[in-house]
Amino acid sequence: MEVKMDPLFLALSYFRRRRLQQCSDICTKILQDNPYDQAAWSLKTRALTEMVYIDEIEVDQEGIAEMMLDESSIAQVARPGTSLRLPGTSQGGGPTPAVRPLTQSGRPITGFVRPSTQSGRPGTMEQAIKTPRTASTARPVTSASGRFIRLGTTLFEYIFHHENDVKNALDLAAQATEHAQFKDWWWKVQLGKCYYRLGLYREAEKQFRSALNHKEVVDTYLYLAKVYQRLDQPITALNLFKQGLDHFPGEVTLLTGIARIHEEMNNISSATEYYKDVLKQDNTHVEAIACIGSNHFYTDQPEIALRFYRRLLQMGVYNCQLYNNLGLCCFYAQQYDMTLSSFERAQALVANDEEQADVWYNIGHVAVGIGDLTLGYQCFKLALANNNDHAEAYNNLAVLELRKGRIEQIGDLQGSYTAAQKSEDSFPEHVDTQQLLKQLRQHFAAL
Repeated sequence: MEVKMDPLFLALSYFRRRRLQQCSDICTKILQDNPYDQAAWSLKTRALTEMVYIDEIEVDQEGIAEMMLDESSIAQVARPGTSLRLPGTSQGGGPTPAVRPLTQSGRPITGFVRPSTQSGRPGTMEQAIKTPRTASTARPVTSASGRFIRLGTTLFEYIFHHENDVKNALDLAAQATEHAQFKDWWWKVQLGKCYYRLGLYREAEKQFRSALNHKEVVDTYLYLAKVYQRLDQPITALNLFKQGLDHFPGEVTLLTGIARIHEEMNNISSATEYYKDVLKQDNTHVEAIACIGSNHFYTDQPEIALRFYRRLLQMGVYNCQLYNNLGLCCFYAQQYDMTLSSFERAQALVANDEEQADVWYNIGHVAVGIGDLTLGYQCFKLALANNNDHAEAYNNLAVLELRKGRIEQIGDLQGSYTAAQKSEDSFPEHVDTQQLLKQLRQHFAAL
């Protein structure tokens, strides 16, 4: 005799196995027979929400609207060491910006790509238009808070995440908070998330603070720190993270938050210490391993950096960026047999033209390092063929043209001064380009 599985149980099984579309389809069939089945409604909204869920704790990039209509800043020029938008010089004996490459926002290159460090705050409208936004998150989705899922909470998450209707989500959260006599911390956190999404950061701060007064939860500390980072108050965010560590000693997400802020403020040595504390709690933390490896590379310790990147390979991380870093570490550690094979792997794993350009640029850098200037010239040209805004490739082309004595543009060849100007157009704050342009202008003045 054939035994049929209960449809709701089957839908729940699909949900647990992350087969969300099949779960939603079964719930739809159940609701066609019984539109008032709250369990089916709850499970379907959860499945639809999980399809588009993005961790709200991550600090997202500022768009053009935030850049042009920033009403949260008070002082136009912040004191050094108190702003994420003006990170200043390296502190605590770390590497200087001239040694460690910088992003276009003036922040040091990190070892791990995050939404808040992709390109930072655009300096001009042209840069803002060219700045891509990211929908991915660097840290994993946070664990459930232990709260029993009810239809009201799943309905809110469906409206907030799936429908992206912040206004109605805010109304629902406000009514639920009032119904709970303003004593439910979870609904206050949801109110804070809605206010944050609407750009009302001070109102969001009040809700998160009130939620912490009711119950100490790690996620609430992370949400509140996100508000302070958007308000450009990194010192307040650091103090909040440390306050959270008093209640949750050794919490990885809080330690990581502190390390990220120090890194964005160019305090690399302190960031590295906190990333080491992260590894003491979780020795498989990819971001901490990558950032520590990056720091060792930029402090002339490629052999040690190589150990960290190999550790990532052992953990199953397999992408173009990792093999790019392995190739450079092998080159500077004089393990030449592994250098080209690493770049070949990187070439096989490229996902877009920008990654392809970075691989060709690094191969060109290696070629120049071994004295093959012709190969280096060709590699930089290939980098520009894939990414016409690659400032570093333009800069190195300008240096090679200068060595050949071709200072101005000759026919269809790229002259040194022209290439340096294009590098400056792509990345105005590039230190090496500015030094090269200064040298070229002094040459023209002496003629």
